[in-house]
Amino acid sequence: MKEPRMHISDTRNLGKRKVDTKYVIVNLLKYLRPWLPLFIALFITNIAAVVLSLIGPRISGDAIDLIKTDGSTDMSAVLYSCALLAGVYLLSGVLSYLSTVGMAYVSRKVACAMREHTFNRLISLPVSYFDSRQAGDIISVLSYDIDTVGESLANDVVLVLNSVVQIVGSFVMMLVISPLLVLVFVVTIPISVLITRYLAKRVQPLFRRRSAKLGELNGFVEEMIAGQKTTKAYGCEQVIIDKFENKNTDAVDAYAEAEYLSTMTGPINNFMNNLALTLISVLGALMYMYSFGGITRVGQVASFVLYSRKFSGPINEIANVFGEFQSAIAAAERVFRVLEEQPEAPDPEGAIVPSDVRGDVEIDHLAFSYVKGREIIHDFSLSAKKGDLIAIVGRTGAGKTTIINLLMRFYDPDSGEIRIDDTPINNFTRAGLRSCFTMVLQDTWLFAGTVYENIAYGKDGATREEVERVCKAAKIHSFITRLPQGYDTYLSDNAVNISKGQKQLLTIARAMLLDSPMLILDEATSNVDTRTEHIIQQAMTKLMEGRTCFVIAHRLSTIRGADKILVMDGGDIVEQGTHAQLLERRGMYYNLYKSQFESY
Repeated sequence: MKEPRMHISDTRNLGKRKVDTKYVIVNLLKYLRPWLPLFIALFITNIAAVVLSLIGPRISGDAIDLIKTDGSTDMSAVLYSCALLAGVYLLSGVLSYLSTVGMAYVSRKVACAMREHTFNRLISLPVSYFDSRQAGDIISVLSYDIDTVGESLANDVVLVLNSVVQIVGSFVMMLVISPLLVLVFVVTIPISVLITRYLAKRVQPLFRRRSAKLGELNGFVEEMIAGQKTTKAYGCEQVIIDKFENKNTDAVDAYAEAEYLSTMTGPINNFMNNLALTLISVLGALMYMYSFGGITRVGQVASFVLYSRKFSGPINEIANVFGEFQSAIAAAERVFRVLEEQPEAPDPEGAIVPSDVRGDVEIDHLAFSYVKGREIIHDFSLSAKKGDLIAIVGRTGAGKTTIINLLMRFYDPDSGEIRIDDTPINNFTRAGLRSCFTMVLQDTWLFAGTVYENIAYGKDGATREEVERVCKAAKIHSFITRLPQGYDTYLSDNAVNISKGQKQLLTIARAMLLDSPMLILDEATSNVDTRTEHIIQQAMTKLMEGRTCFVIAHRLSTIRGADKILVMDGGDIVEQGTHAQLLERRGMYYNLYKSQFESY
């Protein structure tokens, strides 16, 4: 029983809410702070490159003025101007290259730090966070969103810094040539600014929605790939394809809507820039013809036209990357929202690490709800002594796994108390409490690594002899020795190269390696056949000796020897006792047992 699944970004209202640009910039500057000296050096290098490029139009204008129509042109002076122009642009290009490469280095470092911090924060988050979100959506933040931010820093930031300096420098140079001719931009620039601001307000929410829709699509794909065998077994390929098409269409529509508005900015600004260039060319020619407004040389008109291109060109470039900026800001916001998620509550001051734990467990009047107002565990009480085997059975959704979640403090109860050896578990550190339990879950988890590494996962420094000992006890030693490299056989991601039952056996061996005073088995034999289950039961009997054991089971045949069987229904214990006692009562357990064996 879990709370309803949500996504990192609720897509229902994303198109209505603005991206918090200030919030994003403030948080992004925190990651740039360690690289601030290098960033400043790169900024200075970039300014030097732009300044040198701004000298070019002036040299070009002077070279044009050196050309005379009467045949008295000083070609050596013209060639010198050309050589000087080539040198200036070459040096400008080198400095610009160094600035770009340096910024790419900074962006990689920033993206690396963001990804590391995000991953570390995800590891520290409570189980409830992952219960309420799709894995694909979380992965989308960790990969796509951070990559988007890094690419924007590497490319767009350099372009914008370059453009801003170039715009200011060009404007100053145009003022020097002819302040009157600059008035052309009084008409065109305000129109461009107004259009850009209007589109910015419209586009920002759309890029957030675009990122969220992509995360939702990734989450769906991740789930479908994980369950592709079930999809094929039930012949639901077309159903899944239809659902994917709907989600893919939503994502494409979100992309198209955001890109449609963002790409309008470039063409509109380009039109305004061309209009400005046309007006400058016509007015400049008229001013030269009539020696008006300080324009007395053709070279001045040529220089002014070149500076106007350097002035309007960057404005157009900024407009063209406008959409990428909005996408990066929306992606960065999603990353920073994850970083703001609260980790598991810290251990209380004075929390102790349990030692010499016997394994006596008391649950006193426990109540719990995943969602406020929807209580699923009501006034639950239980007493288990060291070495007791407590079996928990009931219909699906009765609250069995929730009890395990509360024992491990994956969640905290709304009221009531759990005590181990008469000490409330809230007085223990979480790590210390969880080290008191060994868990074997229904959902097996093995990582990409050798068989030995997977079994030794929970115990630092486990020797090969210890691993082989527990594998023999779990009756899988002979299976492992038949593998190509034995215990050194490499298991692919989630061990897809061995059967599901074999994976379950490996996780059981992993649990047997730990010497915890308490054991939790959540449908631990659900993926093995009846004969293997019998073998595992023999191994489990040895494993459970002297330990307090909590077993969640649907196969009631596996818990006949339990010291106490709790029958749960709707969050309450409706029956408890031994197997024989419960059969005598002919209540819910009797009906479950009878229906199960009649089904075979």
